[in-house]
Formats: sequence, C-alpha cells, structure tokens
Amino acid sequence: MEISDIEILDLDKLEVKHHVEGHEVVEVFDSDPRIFFDESGDIPGEDVYTALGRTLEGRYLAIFFIYEKNHVSLVLSARDMTAKEKKRYGKK
Repeated sequence: MEISDIEILDLDKLEVKHHVEGHEVVEVFDSDPRIFFDESGDIPGEDVYTALGRTLEGRYLAIFFIYEKNHVSLVLSARDMTAKEKKRYGKK
C-alpha cells in the first residue's frame, strides 16, 4: 500500500484522549508498519485500515485510517496497541 500523505483529522482527540502525538503517527507510517483491512468505508474505495507499528522511542501504536484513492491516509484515531495487537504485529 503506497501512502503519499498523512492527514490527522482530529489531533486534539489523539493527544488528549489517547496521549498520542502527531509526530508519533508519522513515525509509525515511516517505519514499515503492518497494515490490515478493518472494514468497508461509507464511500466505495475508501476503506478503513489498521496500521500496527512502533515509534522511534519504541512505543507500540495502533492507527486507524481511511485509505483514499489518491494514496492519502486520513487518520481517524491512534492508541497504544492491545496485547492481542502486539502479538499480531510480532508475526511480521
């Protein structure tokens, strides 16, 4: 999956609710994350995916995003990975 740009839709929510900073989201996308299909989007061709990856400081994050046809990822949310997600990420 080719991602040419990352847009975070609600950075305040990420920082306040999940304590995830914008640069951490970018770091995960830059570090060859594992990407999984999550669900079909409301608009055909714009589905929701989960990216599992690590920041430069070693934090494990799960990022939920819409992948648009123009190779832009619209980040809906991001949070620390659950134990199950860490296990899935480890099967790289």
